[in-house]
Amino acid sequence: MSALPEVRLKIERKSTHPWIFQKMVQQPSTRLPPGTVVDITDRDGHWVGRGFYNGHSRITLRVLTTDRDEAIDEAYFARRLAQCIDLRRNWLRLDEVTDAYRVVHSEGDNLSGLVVDRFAGVVVMEFFSAGMWRFREAIQAALAIHYPESKFYWFAEEHVQKQESFDCRPPEAPPSEVITENGVKFRVSPGSKHKTGFFVDQRDNRQFLASFCKGRRVLDLCCNTGGFGVYAKVRGADEVTGVDLDEQALTLARQNAGLNNVRLRQVQSDLFPWLRDMIAQKERWDVVVLDPSKQTRDRDEVDIALRKYTDMNRLALMAVADGGLLLTCSCTGLISEADFVDSLRRAAWQANKQVQILRISGAGGDHPFYTHALEGRYLKAIFARVYPGGMSDLRPTQGDE
Repeated sequence: MSALPEVRLKIERKSTHPWIFQKMVQQPSTRLPPGTVVDITDRDGHWVGRGFYNGHSRITLRVLTTDRDEAIDEAYFARRLAQCIDLRRNWLRLDEVTDAYRVVHSEGDNLSGLVVDRFAGVVVMEFFSAGMWRFREAIQAALAIHYPESKFYWFAEEHVQKQESFDCRPPEAPPSEVITENGVKFRVSPGSKHKTGFFVDQRDNRQFLASFCKGRRVLDLCCNTGGFGVYAKVRGADEVTGVDLDEQALTLARQNAGLNNVRLRQVQSDLFPWLRDMIAQKERWDVVVLDPSKQTRDRDEVDIALRKYTDMNRLALMAVADGGLLLTCSCTGLISEADFVDSLRRAAWQANKQVQILRISGAGGDHPFYTHALEGRYLKAIFARVYPGGMSDLRPTQGDE
């Protein structure tokens, strides 16, 4: 193994987290391009790991291995990606229920800075680090061994490219693909600002939510491309209304309904004024889903984001029929499960509702996370029944007698 540049820490390494921040790192004596593979030593000169260096990024070092004999090269990515695919195919057995799932979940798969999703015949790579971008050809070649008939698409969000100082140009023509998930079909559109094309992280939650929907009236707030609503209608909901501000997302939701030979009522609106109007008109739904987009990436704005969740949940709770079901979700990784539950508690108090939690869930097993890198556990999904504020007001709903 040829000698690598060495980057020394200002601290003693006492963590196994793959991120090492700028304030903990001594500036190298020579300039290193973003994404350079380096050996990492602590303040006393002891070797602690090997990974990507990026002096432009707040996450200055991303540790990829603590095995001194393991090189970061094409063979490394071939091994790691084979492990990722083995988990999905042979342990989770996802190919039996879907042809769309997460193949690589960044830190949760020991590949910090890389996300890969499979959508039937399309594999989408999303880059969060300059180092992963530099190894894009090796990554694609390794994936092609396991998905030999697939087309490949790749991208990085603009704010990531700026933070990490690399220029990622996606293919000009993003592919469109139809996937099947638990027998339900969806059209995915990589590069359309909806993550890598579809929210595969909610697969298990869509299935569970749909089990409550037969014969019921369903409201899908922040419906995006219709995932929850389409499932509900396919599983026998009497009526489904989807609300979203994004016209492009609603167009895809309409197509997804058509793929499954069902109809959804769709409303293009901001949820706040629309819900206030519906509540004033005494409209209520048996099942309400609230799945908004990420509310912040900034730790300094977490309190503001929690207030937004409380405001949204207050209105959503008021739209649920007595004894009905609310599924409320947060994909804001900076907000803990405990804080999200507390925001729902506040919303229930403000709405004069009692909330009985049935299940707190997250992303599927194809989105694993390590105990030493809990950032990978970003999705929170609370399934709860909603009752009036006074227990004496409870009445059985249809099917409860």
